[in-house]
Amino acid sequence: MKIIDIISKSIKPELYEKGTSFMWTDEHISKQLLNIHLNPDIDLGSRKKSTIEKTANWILDTQKEKGKLNILDLGCGPGLYTEIFAKAGHSVTGIDISKNSIEYANKSAKDKKLDITYLNTSYLEVDLESDNYDLVVLIFTDLGVLTPTERKSLLEMIFHVLKRGGTFIFDVLKDREIEKKTSPKTWELSNNGFWKESPYLALSESFLYPEEKIILFQHNIVGTEENIETYRFWTHFFSHNDVNKMLDAYNFIDINFKEDILPEGDMWNGDNVIFCKTIKE
Repeated sequence: MKIIDIISKSIKPELYEKGTSFMWTDEHISKQLLNIHLNPDIDLGSRKKSTIEKTANWILDTQKEKGKLNILDLGCGPGLYTEIFAKAGHSVTGIDISKNSIEYANKSAKDKKLDITYLNTSYLEVDLESDNYDLVVLIFTDLGVLTPTERKSLLEMIFHVLKRGGTFIFDVLKDREIEKKTSPKTWELSNNGFWKESPYLALSESFLYPEEKIILFQHNIVGTEENIETYRFWTHFFSHNDVNKMLDAYNFIDINFKEDILPEGDMWNGDNVIFCKTIKE
């Protein structure tokens, strides 16, 4: 491998230029992600257990006058929220693209005798019955990692599957001091780590696109096969006005914001995260 190949991979890419690899379905990485999801003390793959419980209980409190709900959890991971919803007596469906997460979630639900339906697929591609759900949730700022085209497709699907008067709850990152949320260039050598079970060099950096309010977090992984795998995560930041405009385009109404769900901690917690509740007209 020539050094020029690595240099060319480190140049700031065009907006929404795709990487060469996809993290969520990689057999090795998805196992690492599942372990991170299940760690109750960190805010990475999922939030801390206490925060998840607080968030799930707040979501249910917003719906407490509706009785038993039919809930759809998009990007459900290993079922940390779905199980809370099911234990509260609701009918729950969870969707996640990670096979490892869904297998864990299915086993956990079976062991706990919880009636939860899990689908191992992309929520950008799933075909669901229209007007079927009372509540759709998309938690851990998933909406902000989608491109505008993907976001459009997802919002149309959510509007399609919600019952009239149904609720959509999600969270996004606030557009405050975005430039402080970039990360410096780093490199890591590992014999067996997060990215591969074989030796690799990880070159990580971020790029700010200020006009679009986007940070690209990029990881170039150089393996022993002398190829470079590029993982790109386009992270969007929003104001209340941005969210209002986005939802208005799909006929969502009664848009409400809440910013005191998460505990203070760092630039990715506290009131740096906006929770939104809206209704299908």
